[in-house]
Amino acid sequence: MRWLKGLLLAAILLVVLLLGILFAVNNQQALPLNLIWVELPPASLSLWLLVALAFGVLLGMLAMTGVYLRLRTLLTRAQRHNQQQRKELDRLRIQEFKEIP
Repeated sequence: MRWLKGLLLAAILLVVLLLGILFAVNNQQALPLNLIWVELPPASLSLWLLVALAFGVLLGMLAMTGVYLRLRTLLTRAQRHNQQQRKELDRLRIQEFKEIP
């Protein structure tokens, strides 16, 4: 089953890669990018879209950093609390065996 999942993932990756190459080949015309306050030099449309994609991915990762750190902190606290509860349970079990005559 694991090899089937890997094969399916590889096929999807290959299709996406081929579509990306096809898109880049068909969009070679140079276009200047006007960002209202500055006009960037002409470059291919595919390059501008790849730059926008990379910028969006980085911005999304930066936006999720706070959530990730908060969840990581909550997980660490829960693991610490769980460890304390296990120690208390072990202590109570040992105490119960000592009380039995």
